[in-house]
Amino acid sequence: MTRADTWWQVGQEPARQVVSLGVALTLTAVALDVLLVGSLTLFFDLCFVALCLGLAALVRRQDFYLVALLPPVLMVVVFGFVAVVARDAIADPRDSLLQAVVSGVATHGVALFVGYALCLGWLGWRLRRKGDLASELGRELGQPAD
Repeated sequence: MTRADTWWQVGQEPARQVVSLGVALTLTAVALDVLLVGSLTLFFDLCFVALCLGLAALVRRQDFYLVALLPPVLMVVVFGFVAVVARDAIADPRDSLLQAVVSGVATHGVALFVGYALCLGWLGWRLRRKGDLASELGRELGQPAD
């Protein structure tokens, strides 16, 4: 890390650790929200958006691809777990598992969209700051830029 680089510009964490941190922090936000309120609220949405941005800042460059796919997968997997454990936190208790997951994702879709957009934007910014975006993407994907 050069002197001009700061922690939010140069992440050093491998993807496996970033994914584990993302799952742990998302489940923590779910647990806090469900324990305090009984369902998922704006608190969860704000935590999820901040988490997406933080994960994009922490990951090292060679693992961008995995973190670029993480927010929607993370939300669906966590809502699947919540639908099994406490279905009434994200949907009607009589809903099926799939219906509860879809209902949860639909209800918190704005948080997913904003978090995902910020994550991809931050990763793109980290690629762009080193030079031409096309050449950086080509280098990341192992293909020469035209």
